[in-house]
Amino acid sequence: MKHFKAFDPSRILPAALAAASLLALASPAFAAEEEAPKGEMVTVIKAAKSCFANIVEVSGFIMAQDEKQVRPERMGLRVADVLAEAGDSVTAGQTLARLNLPEGGSIVIQAPVAGIIAEANATIGALASAKGEALFTIITDGKYDMVGLVPVSDIAKLAVNQPAAVRVIGSGDVDGKVRRIGPTVQPEVQQGQVFIGINTNRRLLVNAAGRALIKTGQSCNIAVPLTAVQYGSAGTVVQVVKRDRVETRRVEVGLMSGGQIEIRDGLNEGDDVVARAGALLREGDPVRPIAEAANVK
Repeated sequence: MKHFKAFDPSRILPAALAAASLLALASPAFAAEEEAPKGEMVTVIKAAKSCFANIVEVSGFIMAQDEKQVRPERMGLRVADVLAEAGDSVTAGQTLARLNLPEGGSIVIQAPVAGIIAEANATIGALASAKGEALFTIITDGKYDMVGLVPVSDIAKLAVNQPAAVRVIGSGDVDGKVRRIGPTVQPEVQQGQVFIGINTNRRLLVNAAGRALIKTGQSCNIAVPLTAVQYGSAGTVVQVVKRDRVETRRVEVGLMSGGQIEIRDGLNEGDDVVARAGALLREGDPVRPIAEAANVK
């Protein structure tokens, strides 16, 4: 007759617990939880090269490049007829007015150059003479300058024929070039004059205010968003991500344009830069980088 041992629950429980532990370790969910990256999620961008225009900004007023004042050559004449007005475009030799001679008869006053009449002071019945007020003032060939003041620190950057984008109040945007740089500086403000020739067929208002951006050159270097740069007591820094950890780099910055800033030293092309540097991120902090292109806005 066979003898059976009595059932002992205490021997089964440890084995069951061990098997359950092995199953839990083998579970994908458990493994994913153990392998999940630690740290804050941050958006990174690749540091890339870009070119920045070096710009000198000038404010000033619209002036005629050259003006001709029109008067009769003799005294004692009287205006009999006016044939042109301010704002008219005229050709060289065009008749502007007719004057009566004191001894009888008349002469005509003609435009000495082609251009635009800036002022017309001739009125019928008024006296006209060689030394009196000009009957007409003509802007030669309709050419204008924007004349502005430039700080001494910027004058050395300027050169004749540098291109300029000019915005004239009331007339919009026109193209221009540096035509002349003044030879002296106003001592009380330490600024010198620059004359920007305006290239347009548009009629401009003399003495209208304007603003010009003169391109004096360009610099090509690493570029990052302005938001990636921090300024503090430790200097100017950006944060990069390497092996899922934060590194703080001191950088030398340069020109700015369109929300980007030039990095002249401290970064390499291809570095993963934290797009929005934050004070909460510290050197060595673990992070989960996400490329900007994959960032859903």
